[in-house]
Amino acid sequence: MRAPPASRLTRAGWRPPSRARVARIRERLADVYGVPVAGPHGHPIAELVLTVLSQSTNDRNRDIAYLRLRERFALWEAVRDAPLEEIEEAIRPGGISKVKSARIQAILRAIGDPLDLDWMANAPVVDSQAYLCALPGVGRKTAACVLLFAFGLRDVPVDTHVSRVAMRLHLLRPGAPFEELHDAMLALTPVGAELELHVNLLRHGRRTCHSQRPACGACALRRMCPSRRV
Repeated sequence: MRAPPASRLTRAGWRPPSRARVARIRERLADVYGVPVAGPHGHPIAELVLTVLSQSTNDRNRDIAYLRLRERFALWEAVRDAPLEEIEEAIRPGGISKVKSARIQAILRAIGDPLDLDWMANAPVVDSQAYLCALPGVGRKTAACVLLFAFGLRDVPVDTHVSRVAMRLHLLRPGAPFEELHDAMLALTPVGAELELHVNLLRHGRRTCHSQRPACGACALRRMCPSRRV
C-alpha cells in the first residue's frame, strides 16, 4: 500500500523541495552510486543521433545501432544524403529503425550546411535549447542530452527513470506535465551537479525504483521518500 501523498498534486498545493532536502538526497545517492565523472565529449551531432537511437530500446542495442551506422558512413553528411533504406538497415538492431532513420535524416537536413553545431559551446543555453527543440522530433530531453553531454552546459535531461524517481521523492511535482519537468529539475539542481544528479537518479530508477515493482524495502532513500510502499 502506498503512503498518503497523492499521485497528482496541483500547482497551488505544491511546494518545491528545499535546498537542504535536495542536498540530503544528492548525498545519499552519491553514497550508493558514487559521483559520476565524464567530461564533455564535444560531438553534438553524435549525441543527437545517439539520443534518437536510444528511444524505445536498451543501451546495448542503441550502441550496436550507432556503431553500425558509423562503420557504414564515415561522415554525417553521408548519413544525411544516403538512401533511407541504407540508414534503416544499419540501425536495425536499435528497433523501430524505419521511424528512427527518417528522423535522423530529417534532423541532419534541418541543420543544413555546414552540418555543424559546435557554435553552441559558446552560445547562451536558452538559444541552443530553442534551436535544438525546433529540429524535427527533438524535445527538451534530447536537447538537454546534447548540451550536457557534448558541451558540459547547464541542462538536465529528464527521462522516464529520472522523472519517476524525482516525482516519488517529491523533488518534482507528482503528476506534473512533461513541459514542467525540465525547468523544475534545472531549478532544483545545484550548479555543477547537473551530470551527477541526472546519472544517479537514472541509476536509482533502473536498479531500485522500478516502474511497477519498486524495491522499497531495499531502497537507500526509503526513509526520505513520501511515496514508499509500506
